[in-house]
Amino acid sequence: MHISWDMTPVRLSARLSPETRAMISRLRTALIYAVLGLGALVMVAPFLWMFTTSFRPVAEAFTLPPRWLPGLNSSLESYRRLLASDVPIGRFFWNSTVLATTVTLGYVATTTIAGYAFARLRFPFKNALFALLLVSLMVPIQTTLVPLFLLMRWLGLVDSQWSIILPGLTGAFAPGMSGVFGIFLMRQFFLTLPKELFEAARVDNAGHFRTFWSIAVPLAGPHIAALSVIIFTMTWNDYFMPLIFLNSVDQMVLPVGIMSIRDPVGNSSATSEVIAAVSLSILPVLLVFVVAQRWIIDSFVRAGVKG
Repeated sequence: MHISWDMTPVRLSARLSPETRAMISRLRTALIYAVLGLGALVMVAPFLWMFTTSFRPVAEAFTLPPRWLPGLNSSLESYRRLLASDVPIGRFFWNSTVLATTVTLGYVATTTIAGYAFARLRFPFKNALFALLLVSLMVPIQTTLVPLFLLMRWLGLVDSQWSIILPGLTGAFAPGMSGVFGIFLMRQFFLTLPKELFEAARVDNAGHFRTFWSIAVPLAGPHIAALSVIIFTMTWNDYFMPLIFLNSVDQMVLPVGIMSIRDPVGNSSATSEVIAAVSLSILPVLLVFVVAQRWIIDSFVRAGVKG
């Protein structure tokens, strides 16, 4: 079979008129937007159903086919029952806020300092230590929980939020995440900064601390914001570590506390209260993402351009 090289895509494109190429470009753009819009709709649909269901009466909460928009009978009855119940939902909110905020601040601070040290400082066995840290990425977080629990029990911190905050403050790990992730992310960014910046700071007699605080940290703002959002979200949503380390109701956080609302026999009234509580619990994470999205997008754009 004879193949004509004149039919290659390059030559075929060259034969098209400018109007046809513009039309193909518009169709390609429309197709990309359609696929992205469909993907966004699939991602948003569960949250839309959850929010609208939290406003419906209990009898209409689980109808089939599912309703996506609030009806005429929408009310705040589920939220009223939730707030009037014996469940200390306000206490859960406060505990989650303190825990997620403290862990985020501590983890981001220590991993940023460590990332800068591995990228810009010289000290013995630096590469060997960093290689050991990377090896620890392959160790599942769950395998470290038993020795961590024994350590916290020895320190008398079990059933205290310090049992989760302390590993975050030292950068050991955040809930569900190895501490090496933040160190690796910040080290890779600091390596991309031009050496001339640090040489100019050294000429101005700036020490390591001043160079780090005045030059490195401002430039790393988008990466720090992106890392902060990731750590805050994972700590806020974490269920596993609070379930192990926090036992009393006074120390309980939202993911574990919401599960305590659930009726084991599947009572629909309790289930609608769970949906209302989950809807409320998402709002802080959504607010953090909306506030920080400019820095997150900037971080990914810079990473894509430099990659």
